[in-house]
Amino acid sequence: MSWPWWVMAVYLTLMLLLPISALIGRSLTVGSAEFWEIATSPEALSAYDVTFLTALGAGIINGIMGTLVAWVLVRYSFPGRKLVDAVIDLPFALPTAVAGLVLATVYGDQGWIGRWFLPLGIQIAFTRLGVLVAMLFISLPFVVRTIQPVIQTMEKEIEAAALSLGASSLQTFTQVLLPPLLPAILTGVALGFSRAIGEYGSVVIISSSIPFRDLIAPVLVIQRLEQYDYDGATVIGVMLLLISLVLLFVINLLQQWGRRYVQ
Repeated sequence: MSWPWWVMAVYLTLMLLLPISALIGRSLTVGSAEFWEIATSPEALSAYDVTFLTALGAGIINGIMGTLVAWVLVRYSFPGRKLVDAVIDLPFALPTAVAGLVLATVYGDQGWIGRWFLPLGIQIAFTRLGVLVAMLFISLPFVVRTIQPVIQTMEKEIEAAALSLGASSLQTFTQVLLPPLLPAILTGVALGFSRAIGEYGSVVIISSSIPFRDLIAPVLVIQRLEQYDYDGATVIGVMLLLISLVLLFVINLLQQWGRRYVQ
């Protein structure tokens, strides 16, 4: 093996394999009965539900809206387009705690947006809806930046040819534009979904972190650590890891199906 292979192997071992092995190894010190009791406690099950279903919802929404944003940025020219394109990367650079503070201010009961929803009986901040907003915010760039290069390589002549041959706008989108975009969309959704699952800084500020309401699994891990319940935190962490791997495996299968669909 050449030196690049050895550098890669050592780096991945230090950065990925050892931490994951340590986490799993620590969980094995907990008896199977206690492990199952902690992993399936009502509080943990509620945290899984809030974390994964909300992250999946954020991924799907951003899959649609991120595609639209990427399409507009590539295919349309308008004043301030470069500024909008730069703002898309803001969640990458903005500290998550600052993002949570900004979102809580804007979507709070007296915020610029939250105040308009409150008379309708809709509270955004410090609810599960606030968790969704935070996940949408931090995962949008992953979708846009994954789809944008694909749209840039698509030839406008193919779209024009389909329209000139009598295809409707809907037929052109579903049969000409969507197939090459589908793998990129699924990849962007997978990246955004993965990012949303592990989000902590912004969610902990815009949510109330109350069990059975809007408590997410990463915050539950921190709460267990603050209570010196290291076994409980480890078990929740392992379950978070295993469920994430299963869901990412399913998404990868969808990506492979999307690539075969294009071919």
